[in-house]
Amino acid sequence: MAPTAPRYLVPLILLLVVAGLAIAPWPTLRWGLVLALPLLGIALRDFFQRSHTLRRNYPLVARIRWMMEDLRPFMQSYIIEDDLEGRPFSHEERSLVYARAKGELDAHPMGTEYDVYSEEYEWLGHSMVPNVDAPLEWRKTIGGPETAQPYDSSLLNISAMSFGSLSAKAIEALNKGAAAGNFAHNTGEGGISRYHRSHGGDLIWEIGSGYFGCRTKNGGFDPDRFADQAQDQQVKMVEIKLSQGAKPGHGGVLPGAKVTAEIAEARGVDPGRDVISPAAHSTFSTPLEMMEWIGQLRRLSGGKPIGIKFCVGQVHEVFAIGKAMRATGIAPDYIVVDGAEGGTGAAPLELSNNVGMPLREGLVVVRNMLVGMNLKDHIALGASGKVHSGAGLAISFAIGADFCNAARAFMFSLGCVQSMRCHTGECPTGIATQKEWRQQGLDVDKKAERVTRFQRQTLHSLREIVVAMGHDSPWHIRAEDMRERLDGARACQLDDIHDFLEPGVLLDDPEGTRYARSWRQARADTFRKAI
Repeated sequence: MAPTAPRYLVPLILLLVVAGLAIAPWPTLRWGLVLALPLLGIALRDFFQRSHTLRRNYPLVARIRWMMEDLRPFMQSYIIEDDLEGRPFSHEERSLVYARAKGELDAHPMGTEYDVYSEEYEWLGHSMVPNVDAPLEWRKTIGGPETAQPYDSSLLNISAMSFGSLSAKAIEALNKGAAAGNFAHNTGEGGISRYHRSHGGDLIWEIGSGYFGCRTKNGGFDPDRFADQAQDQQVKMVEIKLSQGAKPGHGGVLPGAKVTAEIAEARGVDPGRDVISPAAHSTFSTPLEMMEWIGQLRRLSGGKPIGIKFCVGQVHEVFAIGKAMRATGIAPDYIVVDGAEGGTGAAPLELSNNVGMPLREGLVVVRNMLVGMNLKDHIALGASGKVHSGAGLAISFAIGADFCNAARAFMFSLGCVQSMRCHTGECPTGIATQKEWRQQGLDVDKKAERVTRFQRQTLHSLREIVVAMGHDSPWHIRAEDMRERLDGARACQLDDIHDFLEPGVLLDDPEGTRYARSWRQARADTFRKAI
């Protein structure tokens, strides 16, 4: 069967153009060969290849499709979307971070653009007598009775992002910004790199199932290597990562081709070899064993705060952890709840879209476990998952948080444009890439200033909200101070939508709570459902 016209038309036209230019009497026209010959070569290659149907049927022209796909995120972000559209962060949300990071005007004219009678609207209740005498700054002391070196934490810190996911210059800028602003920088599970240490900012060392930085040759936990790292004065707290919101319950493999000498140094692995992060930890398999390991880490670190981070999945597992705390007398110094809306460099789409509890619901569950079991007094509660503004912080405090962490917001402060190229190594801003030439435009000193400024201005915004609500501190914000719309005619206080347990009720009358079934399913000696 003869080929259809679309298939041979483009190569034929280009061939005729090349032939015409080659015999043209005017020398200037022959410069067209410089353009026409390469295009002819591409068209002929498309014509004869057998891998892509579109390119074979429509030589050269089909490549426009791939070009438009590459440009689509930018065109959609800058041309098509309005201020309130865009995922995972809207243009308005990104612009707020950019303005605060740059020290520019972050005010908004003409009132809110939200439809205040739709379900997208929620609000915090202000007071007729704002508390202008509220303190200028608050900090949260993290550390229980067994903690010899408690940490005086800022209310907004940099959430976990590993060297390897982020570039060397991005890590440097974040750490320098944290040092200047007196807040903490979470290392991510990829270990403590030389770039985390370069500017002396406070570190929260995150330990995942791969035990990077405290790992034996076969991938197990090495107590001696942990003690060496954890006792460093720059490390202020240790965080055990159980899961993260963007890909809860999922391990990973870092291909050997991406394990450079610097990444291998930070992770304590061999360069050029595949590195596996299992889905589960090997140091424990039950809540009781996890508490014992927390106690061991606290001793090995010299008494520094030890915390856990997870995205809530099975509610009974949260209660099993609480029961293990009471059974052993050992408890983490803090718990960070990561919401399903949290970010990552790369994750299976089905996990990001369909697995894990959103931050608000997860925070309610963990808050209720701690309060309902009389454990809240010595365990700080952190919130992480798309936090980027003073209002976001205030809402987390209303639910029960003591401090917040942010990752993507700090990436925006570095200049991230949400190009959605984090997983390809082709980040245009030099933040989520290991390619040196892409990092050339990232000035560490300038970007560090933006990191510091964004954090400071966001906490200033939180204080303005606390003042407007008439409170003395963000910890005085309650669920009753916040309202959510149910529809165009009704709105409810947050504590009318979610149950907020009274102190000790899970110990005194668990069957009288909405968690009765989950409580019965929870046992300290297993993460499995007991019934």
